[in-house]
Amino acid sequence: MIRIEETTENNFLIEISPNYSLRGWSRVIFLSSLAFICLAIGVFFLFMGAALILPFAGLELIIVLICFYISFRWSQQKEIIYISNEKVKLEKGRLIKEKSWEEFRSFVVFEVETDHYNSNQFCFQSKGQRFYFGSFLNEEDKLILKNELKRIIIQLNALSPGM
Repeated sequence: MIRIEETTENNFLIEISPNYSLRGWSRVIFLSSLAFICLAIGVFFLFMGAALILPFAGLELIIVLICFYISFRWSQQKEIIYISNEKVKLEKGRLIKEKSWEEFRSFVVFEVETDHYNSNQFCFQSKGQRFYFGSFLNEEDKLILKNELKRIIIQLNALSPGM
């Protein structure tokens, strides 16, 4: 998911996060219904005399909940790009900022690389270092991000220095 905002004149904020379908209470409702069905089946088989089904139903439920937790935690990733006429700033993190990079825009080059899977990878290059971002986006979102970044860079390059 990409959200682009022009905060002030010629200052852009681009927020990048993975697509996810379950948010907030819908996660709780989905996981609760899954747990209810799994445990109901286990209790049914317990009453039918198959007592070993219930522990395995509980084990299955624990494994599914762990997998969903990992997936939900992954979907909390967020990358924020600030672009102004003077600076480029990239922040990465989940709920809080974990990594931050900032450089003068005149020293930064935006590059689009193609990996061996024919997928685009985005990076800012400055002073021999590469700072990758947007790796979790699908190809459609990567194309949108690429076009929007090009548009923003062209718009900022058209300005006279110091504006």
